[in-house]
Amino acid sequence: MKSIKSQDLQSLRKNYLDNDVNRIVRNALVHHDADRIASVFEQEREHPNVFSVEIETMPATNQLSSGRCWIFSALNVLREQIAKKYHIDSFELSQNYVAFYDKLEKVNWFMNCVMEEAGKPLDDRTMQWLLDNGIGDGGQWDMVVSLIKKYGLCPKDAMPETYISSHTGRMNGLLNQRLRRFTLDIQGKSKEEMENLRKETLEECYRLIADCFGVPPVTFAFEYRDSKKKFHADYDLTPQKFVETYLEEDLDSYAVIINAPTADKPYHKLYTVKYIGNVVNGNPIRYLNLPMEDLKKAIIRQLKDGKPVWFGCDCGKDGNRTSGLWDDASYDFKHTFDMKLDMSKAEMLDSRHSAMNHAMVLTGVNLVNGKPTRWKIENSWGTDKANKGYYICSDTWFDRYVFEAAVQTTYLSAKERKELKGKVTVLNPWDPFGTLAD
Repeated sequence: MKSIKSQDLQSLRKNYLDNDVNRIVRNALVHHDADRIASVFEQEREHPNVFSVEIETMPATNQLSSGRCWIFSALNVLREQIAKKYHIDSFELSQNYVAFYDKLEKVNWFMNCVMEEAGKPLDDRTMQWLLDNGIGDGGQWDMVVSLIKKYGLCPKDAMPETYISSHTGRMNGLLNQRLRRFTLDIQGKSKEEMENLRKETLEECYRLIADCFGVPPVTFAFEYRDSKKKFHADYDLTPQKFVETYLEEDLDSYAVIINAPTADKPYHKLYTVKYIGNVVNGNPIRYLNLPMEDLKKAIIRQLKDGKPVWFGCDCGKDGNRTSGLWDDASYDFKHTFDMKLDMSKAEMLDSRHSAMNHAMVLTGVNLVNGKPTRWKIENSWGTDKANKGYYICSDTWFDRYVFEAAVQTTYLSAKERKELKGKVTVLNPWDPFGTLAD
């Protein structure tokens, strides 16, 4: 290994001080952050808040200090279908209800995973990955589908948010501590002994989740006024009956398509990630990898049909939360700091520089000669940010940082629908296409 020597340090200092641009940048950073001084002002006017294809949708929701974006965005898609049919101007489905059962199912999922790995040393890479990640707030589209199919849905009024449902850090820490205790306890145990420990741990974790989120309703009333202010009420509904009555969408009609331009994932093939999921025997998590042009075509077809699209992306890159613009040309860090920063999408994935970390909803797109130039996004960060909670991304940002979308199979080509029946390649648990579920 090579150390930094005295003459190296002298050379670094001299070269830095001899460049006047460094002084200007250094002085600017005394009172401003790096984003501000590297901002390219002209880019904002290139992406006005106007779209040739735009779906009228309800006010943005707010996940607060939790990682439940995938739940919020999925329920935002589904509430639009209910609102449109019953002429409701604004309402929310209970994110807390879905999150309660997601947490409980993830506890059980984790225990099943470590029981399957029982007998391996704790420093085995897969076991380490399980212990490092534990259970979190993240998830995938099909994980929401599994929860709805098993537990149903209810309006937000039937199970509103609690402080901890919106601030999940401490509870997650306690659950993971208990699950790591479980992992230690099952070492060297028989299957029967492990099963007894699983049931004991599940009961303790249920108690904690119920303390934090509340107890889910068994029955409830759905009361609302339609757009003409007429009152409606449906009493003694179960969560399953609510879905059967009000959500006519076939959730199994959706497929998740991805854009993974890496060498290990040829296009037009199906993939899954080992140990990704929540509900045992629930919907399998499968991705059909498509070139970006084909992924966009399916999304645009669904948007043109008046249906929002759930999608996953890396929202941590090149975004301005104040203006509400995500644009890879909005910040010129390369020239501001004179650094070699260029990476392709494949290189970002392979080097772990970028991966999915947020799910949102596409509600519009601007087309010029049939080609997208910018996209409208419904986020779940509240209405006090960006354009009342709605954001814009440039098409080039979309190319670089959008990784997946859930679309109805009717919007795929016949060839792509056939590919959904192909063989599924299982990726390692630590593959970047599992990160949204962390």
